[in-house]
Amino acid sequence: MIAVLVIDMQNAYFEDPALAVHQGRTTEACNALIASASAHGVPVLLVKTEHERDRSTWTLNMLDDGQGFLFRGSAQADFVAGLLTSGLPRLTKTRDSSFIGTDLLWRLRNWQVDTLVLAGISAHNCIAQTAADAFAHNFRVVHAVDAISGNEPGLQDLTQELLAREYRQRMLTNQEITALFAGSTMHRSARRGAVFPGTP
Repeated sequence: MIAVLVIDMQNAYFEDPALAVHQGRTTEACNALIASASAHGVPVLLVKTEHERDRSTWTLNMLDDGQGFLFRGSAQADFVAGLLTSGLPRLTKTRDSSFIGTDLLWRLRNWQVDTLVLAGISAHNCIAQTAADAFAHNFRVVHAVDAISGNEPGLQDLTQELLAREYRQRMLTNQEITALFAGSTMHRSARRGAVFPGTP
């Protein structure tokens, strides 16, 4: 079973000029991926980062700098305008990895997922950390390269190369991922319709 994680498509991150130039393209590509997943019965989970103002959830660098952001309920923490969100389940995290301090693993087990498709931002931070932890939990990972952006192109390339080489994670276009969805759907249908010896 495949699931899609759309990670950190939030206003605060696109305040960075290096990411802002990619906002429209990345949002459009994420929407196309969400629509394709929905059409093939593939679950989609929207992942976002939020922090409390009382410092209790702050990361080490936020504590060192004495400055927090992405506060719960703020406009910064909202998903970007135009992103398809209606009816989709959501998960809130406080660290780069979507697995740290969340119930993501339980949700994926309930969905009987073995393969994750990752989209969103940023390629060398939250996407990469989630991908590494997914590998540690024995999930196969696909990076939706059309729907992923970063603010450090050099680091993005190096990180994706490393994940592909060391963790055997695939870098696929939306078109290739749609074909993957279709194959998974056919496989599930075949399993449901299979006739075993002794079945009337």
